[in-house]
Parts: sequence; C-alpha cells; structure tokens
Amino acid sequence: PVILAYRRGTKAERSFWKRAIEDNVTDDAGLEKAIGLMTRHGAIADTIGRAGHFGEIARDALAPLEATPQKSALLDVIDFCISRVN
Repeated sequence: PVILAYRRGTKAERSFWKRAIEDNVTDDAGLEKAIGLMTRHGAIADTIGRAGHFGEIARDALAPLEATPQKSALLDVIDFCISRVN
C-alpha cells in the first residue's frame, strides 16, 4: 500500500513518504499521516484486491499438479498470505 499511495500522491505527499522512509519516521503523527494517505488513495483496499487476484493466479497454476503434501503446503501459504490482511 505504501508504493501505491506514493505513486498516487501529490508532490508533497511523495515528499512525506521519502522523508518517512529515509529518516525512519516511526512516531504516532507520522503513522497517522501514513495511514491517512494510504486510505485517501485507496491503497489498502487495492492491495487487498491485488493479493486476492494474484492468489487466484497462484491457485490456478497449482491446479494441474497432483495432490501432495507440498502442493497442500503451497496452497496453505497462499491462503495465509491473503487472510493475514484481515
């Protein structure tokens, strides 16, 4: 979501992201601003949507493989990666 918010942001917002990342801004005000920018630009929702989309692509790629513990583990990883955003 940070990359999407950066790309979609104004020049001033991109300056905030650059400063926050380079200077390792971790205070409450910086976090609040970052969350606000990601929300304003729909970056969080779009990231969740993209995760689901690419998860489906990964599942489709695994579909032709026979059922094995390895395939099951890969499917579990896909599910974990998508479900952890909730």
